Amino acid sequence: MGLLIAACASLAAWLWLTLAQGMFWRTDVRLPPRAAPARWPSVAIVVPARDEAGVLPLSLPSLLAQDYPGEARIVLVDDGSTDGTAALARRLAAEQPGLPLSVVSPGDPPPGWTGKLWALRHGIGQARTAAATAAATAAGPEYLLLTDADIAHEPDSLRELVAAATSAGLDLVSQMARLRTAGFWERLVVPAFVYFFAQLYPFRRINRPASRTAAAAGGCVLLRTDAAVRAGIPDSIRQAVIDDVSLARAVQRSGGRIWLGLAERVDSVRPYPALGDLWRMVSRSAYAQLRHQPLLLAGTVAGLALVYLVPPAALFAGLAGGPSAGGAATAWAGGLAWLLMAGTYLPMLRYYRQPAALAPLLPLTALLYLLMTVDSAVQHYRGRGAAWKGRTYARPSDA
Repeated sequence: MGLLIAACASLAAWLWLTLAQGMFWRTDVRLPPRAAPARWPSVAIVVPARDEAGVLPLSLPSLLAQDYPGEARIVLVDDGSTDGTAALARRLAAEQPGLPLSVVSPGDPPPGWTGKLWALRHGIGQARTAAATAAATAAGPEYLLLTDADIAHEPDSLRELVAAATSAGLDLVSQMARLRTAGFWERLVVPAFVYFFAQLYPFRRINRPASRTAAAAGGCVLLRTDAAVRAGIPDSIRQAVIDDVSLARAVQRSGGRIWLGLAERVDSVRPYPALGDLWRMVSRSAYAQLRHQPLLLAGTVAGLALVYLVPPAALFAGLAGGPSAGGAATAWAGGLAWLLMAGTYLPMLRYYRQPAALAPLLPLTALLYLLMTVDSAVQHYRGRGAAWKGRTYARPSDA
């Protein structure tokens, strides 16, 4: 009886998720309708980079080659790299003429700052100073493109982002870059990562003008400079580990309009060949997403188990129980919930050009994410939470 109740609850949850959670499972949220502005605004592209020599040859040339009709420049912020990132960036710029590139190094972040946000602060300041010097004005760039060092852009990426922002009157336009899915574990885990993100932050809901839901994808964020100043970016979010969501919330709270969607021509080139690589990517920030609250962790684990693990368990247990009324009902409820789960996952698999056969494996992937979330909490209480590239960050209240 207990499993039947759980299966019915899971089915009810999937009916609600499918019909009432902002159509999160749809993957057709792309850049809004846009037209070329009468005057192309100036843009500074800010790239924080820490030990990125492995991916920079695949990403930086795509920024240097941007076909942008207005004034644009790149500031790469070397965040304490030990692998020659800064020298490599200068060499790539010398080998490929294109947008002007500056490489700066801010030094280690002071207490209370994450490395990426400290790098962004320095890069934005450098971009504004350079633009003011070039134009003999204190205005600086009108837009900032904040993009990670592992993100490759098609030549028209910046032009399309700016056109979307100016046409729709948006203060923040963010695209979730298409992550790499070359190996087995990437195919199993990566599409689900984006699917789970969209389930938490439905893109359609975010993009409504009066919405209270806010999120962005940190790999590709076009931000109007005036909106950044009004929201106090990045100082107001200097401790944030999940900086992209925090940035979007700050812009929205200050009255800015935000937009988030899936990318078509913006790709991450960072490889995650082993399960351990993906595990570290998720676990470093999972507990921070739960605000380091044990009760939220317990609720998340219970919710993941109910929504993703109960359906296959109920189906198989119901079938094993024979033709009794309870067994049949349990199997039907579990099977229908699993069917809805797999059906809503199919569009994301198609977006990532993955076979539909991966859809029924979503409970397995969810189990991995459940374990990653628990591990994130364990690492936090061992003093190794939010660790990334040699740095470990305390939760904001402890910083």
